[in-house]
Amino acid sequence: MEETQRQKKIAGVLQQDLAEILQRTATDGGLQGVILSVTKVHVTSDLSIAKVYVSIFPVKEAAALIKGIKAQKAQFRHELARRTRNQLRRVPELLFFLDDSLDYIENIEKSLKEGEDPIENPDLLPRRKKS
Repeated sequence: MEETQRQKKIAGVLQQDLAEILQRTATDGGLQGVILSVTKVHVTSDLSIAKVYVSIFPVKEAAALIKGIKAQKAQFRHELARRTRNQLRRVPELLFFLDDSLDYIENIEKSLKEGEDPIENPDLLPRRKKS
């Protein structure tokens, strides 16, 4: 089902504000050399849940950071409520997921450069987790 215009607008507002909040939290927390970006936000049709996809570089620290982000989702939601109080009545519940699409694309490119064809032999690439 396609997203409505309202869902897209809310997702855009949430994406922009969450990116600023996460980056500020990372720098205030003393993380040096880590890049956090909110790549996509999907809002349900009743506007009660927002799935937030976060891309983290370097990848080796991604699992620990996404766990920390999930632990602090109440603080992030509170900060979002403060920022969007004139735009939204209720801030949706936030569900954070790690966006591994760049790693997946990189693995495909690496396989193609090595002469292997992941299209003909899909077992060459690890399966992506569905979220």
